[in-house]
Amino acid sequence: MNISRRDNSPLSSYRPSLDDQFGRLVENMFEDFLIPYASAGRLDATTFSPRLNVLETDRTFEIELEMPGVEKKNVKVAIDNRNVSVEGEAKRESAQKEGEHIVYGERSTRKYARSFSLPVEVEDAGAKARLENGILMLSLPKKLSAQPKKLTVQ
Repeated sequence: MNISRRDNSPLSSYRPSLDDQFGRLVENMFEDFLIPYASAGRLDATTFSPRLNVLETDRTFEIELEMPGVEKKNVKVAIDNRNVSVEGEAKRESAQKEGEHIVYGERSTRKYARSFSLPVEVEDAGAKARLENGILMLSLPKKLSAQPKKLTVQ
């Protein structure tokens, strides 16, 4: 379990590891039920942690992150050895016509950020990212480990 900083916000930040299913359940509960109430009345955008799926094959990690409303140009992905960081922002364009005014509005800018570590290092040169229908799909090839050297006995 990872516990991060304390600040003046009503909820502290808690980030469980990828294999901590109970921790993810607790985190999802807080996001689904408490964060909308805690952020009510704030003028700044709250940063949400996108839900993800991580699938492992022999050669790659296939990762899917939920980021509804985010456009390609507003997504940033950083890979550093085993660590992956993803950021995105769903911006709401307010195109009001002359003579119109907003009576009631709940839609706003939403920021997403998620960092996690994978079990092995990835080859960032062969990494691919694709965004379709609010799902960011990452294909991260595993770094090939050095082949063991075989010695001939003389």
